[in-house]
Amino acid sequence: MSVAAPAPRNPWRYLRDADVLHAGAVTLLAVLLSGGLVWLGYLVHVWRIARCSPTTLSGRWVLLVFGRQLEGDEPEGDYRARLTRALAWIRAGRARRVLLLGGRSGGPCSEAQAGHAWLQQQGLPGDAAVELEQESVDSLQNLRHARGLLQGGDRAEVLPPVALLTSRYHLARCLLLAQRLGFDAHPAAAEETLTHTPRYLLRLAMEATYVMWIDLGMRWAQLVGHRRMASRIS
Repeated sequence: MSVAAPAPRNPWRYLRDADVLHAGAVTLLAVLLSGGLVWLGYLVHVWRIARCSPTTLSGRWVLLVFGRQLEGDEPEGDYRARLTRALAWIRAGRARRVLLLGGRSGGPCSEAQAGHAWLQQQGLPGDAAVELEQESVDSLQNLRHARGLLQGGDRAEVLPPVALLTSRYHLARCLLLAQRLGFDAHPAAAEETLTHTPRYLLRLAMEATYVMWIDLGMRWAQLVGHRRMASRIS
């Protein structure tokens, strides 16, 4: 099952979003008042999930594979690592249903389409139950649209447990969003181990900022009764 891809993503749209800016202001104030300790706590949280998450889980799972921005309509290194791990799950019989998540990230091809084509090139079994979700432009939409596919449009339908397959640095954010959306979610890392290269440490620091922004923004919205902001992740 697949859906048509929308216009490519525009990350700068968030700077025109009043709720996002509101959450950002609250987060900045918390960082300043704590002397940076709040951010450090989130960094440790993101690092621990990145370090401790397994690469596989026992049993058979609904596997959500997160896309990433393409390079010339082809999966780049991080995305290939996710797809390689997904293929290992499929061949081992651990994935009873696979959702490739990701819309267009600049070119005519969606991340899900490019990922599916790459898997087929690598010998994807013909009987693999793979579906493409091509409407999303960020991790929240990835999960929201995946929820819709799994529920078949019926919000009363109970969601199955899911494995979230993505890069280690990305797991904490995906897990936070999935839990807020009502998933029984379990992290699954693409890479065998956590590396500590400058690039990867920068990714962890950026993810700590995203997770802090999301989590503090939602907590603040609930505290002050800001229903519109609180409903942004629901």
